[in-house]
Amino acid sequence: MGNEYRAKVFKSGNSVALRLPKALGIADGAEMVLREEAGKFTFEPAPVERKRIDLTGIYGSCPGLKPLSRDERMMEPRELDWEGKLLRRD
Repeated sequence: MGNEYRAKVFKSGNSVALRLPKALGIADGAEMVLREEAGKFTFEPAPVERKRIDLTGIYGSCPGLKPLSRDERMMEPRELDWEGKLLRRD
């Protein structure tokens, strides 16, 4: 079993808070998931959501760029050479 720490619960506004020891290495502002089961509490770091790139700000900033038509997006079938094996894609 791991190390044991003691912490006190205190009032913070209309909530109660638990001050965690610095020795745990939890970064300030880290988001945690708290679970309660049969009167026991466990917590762990919240899963990190993958960031998405927002491209809406660059729309129109490339004056020569235009959307491709359906016909322009189609590619002619061609032979591919992967690992010395000639593959035909039809």
